[in-house]
Amino acid sequence: MRSSITFKLFLAILATCIVVALAMGMAVRYSFDSGFDDYIRERENQRLDSLALALAADYAEAGGWSFLAEGGDRWWRSLRLSRYARPGDHDHDRNGGPPPGPPPRVTLLDAEGGWLAGPRVRPGAELIRHPVTVEGRSVGWLLSPPPMPMVVNDEIDRRFQSRQLRATWVIVGLSVLLAALVSLLLARLLLVPVRRIAQATRRLADGDFDIRVRVGAPDELGRLARDFNRLAHSLARNARLRRELMADMSHELRTPLAVLRGEIEALQDGLRVPDEAALASLAHEIGRLNRLVDDLRELSLADAGALDYRMRPLDLSALAARALDAVRDRYARAGLALDRDIEPGLRLSGDERRLEQLLANLLENSLRYTDSPGRVRLRAGRRAGRIVLEVADTAPSVASDQLPRLFDRLYRVESSRSRLHGGSGLGLAICRSIVQAHGGEISAAPSDLGGLAIRVEWPLADGRAADAAGGFPATDEE
Repeated sequence: MRSSITFKLFLAILATCIVVALAMGMAVRYSFDSGFDDYIRERENQRLDSLALALAADYAEAGGWSFLAEGGDRWWRSLRLSRYARPGDHDHDRNGGPPPGPPPRVTLLDAEGGWLAGPRVRPGAELIRHPVTVEGRSVGWLLSPPPMPMVVNDEIDRRFQSRQLRATWVIVGLSVLLAALVSLLLARLLLVPVRRIAQATRRLADGDFDIRVRVGAPDELGRLARDFNRLAHSLARNARLRRELMADMSHELRTPLAVLRGEIEALQDGLRVPDEAALASLAHEIGRLNRLVDDLRELSLADAGALDYRMRPLDLSALAARALDAVRDRYARAGLALDRDIEPGLRLSGDERRLEQLLANLLENSLRYTDSPGRVRLRAGRRAGRIVLEVADTAPSVASDQLPRLFDRLYRVESSRSRLHGGSGLGLAICRSIVQAHGGEISAAPSDLGGLAIRVEWPLADGRAADAAGGFPATDEE
């Protein structure tokens, strides 16, 4: 538990909340103390004002301070009116005992500074001087020591201050307890998606590629869940392709081997004469096996990045023209018309031998799978800042849901474009490896001629801008 992320996250959130709660408690306490000191000072000034008004009224009534010499009742009454004394304090003073609570701190002086009432003060003491004014002139002075910060003389104020102090720390304590509860809940809730992904990862490691996790909020954990699902999908797809590859390879190897075995057994049993036709049939099947093995080896080298590419500037237009010339007679014998639409001067940095192999595979694919009579068109030109090469043919076409898989290894459409035509299903996969090695892209789409169109795009080698609105030149039919 101590090493778990839940516990660490709980401690981190709890520590943060405790620090915040303590800081808020101290700030509230400081604010209260500061405000309470200001409150004490303001109340002291209000009491002095009230006492000065009461004494001024008595002074005006008596015509001087003689009312104080008649007895202390008027002085104590003024103190009670200004809340400096409580009822009964004067009775205690007259009976010789001190009044309960703190004694009044106010001293009354006449205009010349002579003592009249209240405690006597030593000269030079730091005191608050408040005038007693009658008809615009000062007839006396009230002296009071300044209130000390955090020193409360009034019992009610003292109880209020004590209650506020206790309430502050009680609130801080409750806040810490609430923070602990919330931290625990948050730590558990935030890590629920992480635990879900961890469990799914263990199942994925055990080979369950169909596992998926629920994608929650669009945050980092949600993106992590989506990435995990994409990873699981890729692994499931790779596992399926690997199984299909093994099945297809066994089928591809079994077919020529079965033919070879049948031919040899027929020769051994004397059912067939070992003439030139029999030897040609054996050589054909051996050649088919050899081509299949060579294609598989080339694909494995491409996957390992071990294919040798000797890049140099070359003329793609000339390469395409030579590729067309090489297959023209075979196309004619197959009853297929060959169209060329090649823009001159297409410069590309690439391996000449690999690009010739690319063009040969694309043209061989169309030759093998296009119905006769038919038509095949090769176009090459600049478009939107890229070099575009396209080989399109007439019927039959390929279903749209099968187009993305045409470049998978040993994949062939089980229709008119099937293995009856003798293909191994590796030609387009090799084309994709060659195109990607040259920094290009290859794709398949329905052809405007009614069949299939294989489109290859490369960035311009010299970086020149091309007309984005431009297209291929007009078709020149041969």
